[in-house]
Amino acid sequence: QVQLVESGGGSVQAGGSLRLSCTASGYTYTTICMGWFRQAPGKEREVVSSVYTSTGSTYYADSVKGRFTISLDTDKNTLFLQMDTLKPEDTAMYYCAAKRSGAYCSRAPGLFADWGQGTQVTISS
Repeated sequence: QVQLVESGGGSVQAGGSLRLSCTASGYTYTTICMGWFRQAPGKEREVVSSVYTSTGSTYYADSVKGRFTISLDTDKNTLFLQMDTLKPEDTAMYYCAAKRSGAYCSRAPGLFADWGQGTQVTISS
């Protein structure tokens, strides 16, 4: 099992920036893919970005492409999400997740076994 703890959420105005962090502990060497997901009230959880840990290959949802940047510090077992040019529609609870099975990264929340507690991001217009 991998334990994940997010931090860095908050409230900013549209156009601002936030940097989310997710520190992993436990069986981190078994992690194949790490991702950031978000869930707004009344909506399904959706992938924001993910990184394939062995190659560094990244994925971004179209809605955040060009504005968000995912990065992984393997020495510190920490995943980051730099969020720039934030929009009100980015408002959601953001979750860090780890996928430890299969051979590839994924966009499906159900394939991620370990989840953090979430950090709230609120963007005002």
